[in-house]
Amino acid sequence: MAHKVYTAIVNAVKAKKLTEPFTKEDFRAACPGFGNGTYAAFLDKHSEGNSGRNSELFQREVPGRFSCLRPFRYGL
Repeated sequence: MAHKVYTAIVNAVKAKKLTEPFTKEDFRAACPGFGNGTYAAFLDKHSEGNSGRNSELFQREVPGRFSCLRPFRYGL
């Protein structure tokens, strides 16, 4: 099952509420309602090559800007 934060991001991208590559601030504006720690950490935590070996869901385009990896995961 997809994480609710990832689901919100993918849905925002599909609905064109979130344009790639996006910043953490863009993520916060397009997907309100998550705790401040989520906005600060989720994209880094789930970027390609993350040091924690977490699921890789995003590509870091340039410092501070992210895009979703395709195909979307978890059947989204």
